[in-house]
Amino acid sequence: MSEWTDAIVGERMTVDNEFNDRVMASRFSSQEWGLIMTAAEFEIEDSGDPEAARIVADTSNLPAIMPELENVRSQVAAMGGGAGAGGGSGGSGDGGGGIVDSIKGALGLGGGGGGTSDEELEAAERLLEEYAEELQAHLEQVGKWEQVRVAYQE
Repeated sequence: MSEWTDAIVGERMTVDNEFNDRVMASRFSSQEWGLIMTAAEFEIEDSGDPEAARIVADTSNLPAIMPELENVRSQVAAMGGGAGAGGGSGGSGDGGGGIVDSIKGALGLGGGGGGTSDEELEAAERLLEEYAEELQAHLEQVGKWEQVRVAYQE
């Protein structure tokens, strides 16, 4: 089934570049997004129906990498690259993120306990859904969607 994804590597690179702004506006750094993307697999749901077929993200592997996101944040915080490293749009005064919050989270001192992991997981899933929609829209725009849908079935 990976043959269909191999066939669209160039298209994915284009979507990755276009999607970068959304990642930067999200709660995830580019390093975290890269980790999230390694855990996601993309499938075509209802591939036999040209009208209903759509790309979806299989996020079943995400829970396994969520603790690693905290490690990434801790490493960035330890190097002094907390909020603001992504171009200054976030900053630590926006109520989310920042070096102190990262350290507290790494030590298990953040408010909400396990809820933060659930929120992170949900945010990652939503962003992956947006990416899948963007990828499909791009494939449709360049006229490759039908070819990809058929290739997925084979």
